[in-house]
Amino acid sequence: MDLQPAGTSTGTKRIAVIPGDGIGPEVTREAVKVLTAATSRGPAKLQFTEFDWGAERFLHDATSLPAGAVEMLNRDFDAILFGAVGDPRVPSNQHAAEILLGLRAKLDLYVNLRPVELFDDTLTPLRNRGIRDINFVVVRENTEGLYVGVGGHFQRGTPHEVAVQEDVNTRRGVERILRYAFEYALRHEKRRVCMSDKSNAINFGHEIWQRIFNEVKAEYANIEARHLYVDALAMELVRDPRQFDVIVTCNLFGDILSDLGAQLAGGLGLAPSGNIHPGRVSLFEPVHGSAPNIAGKNLANPAGSVLASALMLDHLGMPATADSLRAAVRASIRDKRTTRDIGGNLGTREAGDWLAEFVAAHP
Repeated sequence: MDLQPAGTSTGTKRIAVIPGDGIGPEVTREAVKVLTAATSRGPAKLQFTEFDWGAERFLHDATSLPAGAVEMLNRDFDAILFGAVGDPRVPSNQHAAEILLGLRAKLDLYVNLRPVELFDDTLTPLRNRGIRDINFVVVRENTEGLYVGVGGHFQRGTPHEVAVQEDVNTRRGVERILRYAFEYALRHEKRRVCMSDKSNAINFGHEIWQRIFNEVKAEYANIEARHLYVDALAMELVRDPRQFDVIVTCNLFGDILSDLGAQLAGGLGLAPSGNIHPGRVSLFEPVHGSAPNIAGKNLANPAGSVLASALMLDHLGMPATADSLRAAVRASIRDKRTTRDIGGNLGTREAGDWLAEFVAAHP
């Protein structure tokens, strides 16, 4: 099963850029700057097209995704670089959810890939326990579970109100994310896959994860397959994250666990995310969100967007260039040429300039 492009790529890759809201435009601008510097002398080029699908557009004409947007992205682009969505002036279910969750569903981006890598010992809260080698990935099912929006309210606003949210798990959805996790482990020479659920309490929705996991793992005899309930997994991540290589889980748990992992490796400012359908146009974003309280102040950390760009390059078959972006972030932390949240004193633009100069000098 060929789950992701391999080797190297040449020619021009077409990138749709959706900066979004809050700090999204600021960090996306720096990521494009770094990508341009990294590919300026290589055989592959990137062509960027920006789309104004943020809260300002929504407030102006009530448009989140224009008619035909999904078809256009599928037809005309190789990847999507996404900033962030969320604006306090707009209810999230009217805009943010429609764009981000909508694109995940309509493009069938069933993999949410969130690497957790510690770039410098000083960044982890576990450093005083001698834990410095943190490097695992959370493979999160991205199109099902509790996030599909199936449910509703009965007698809303009354003392008898009932709210129901359905947890949707299909055999197709569960099996393909489990197979992706095992194939990812093989492709990246990882030895261990841990599946996490809460089947001891969610008897129907997560029992299907148990059954299919037992079927799929039998096909991968060379990979150590393990199961942990999600509460036990959270405890084990804090105790010693070095025991994990690949964690695969449902939509909600993957969201929570990957944020926990990000904090263990230095915080959300360094956390990238890929929303992937192998072989198709996929979407890459930083995890941190729109952070409207610091928007426009030149304070946001662009590293998460740059690392998301590295995931995008991996997906496009440009692994060497992707590694140069990761090396730049690692060097910036080592030399304290970063924003204040991770120990430096640079602004967003200045941090982006430093990263762009690094990749240009270290192709």
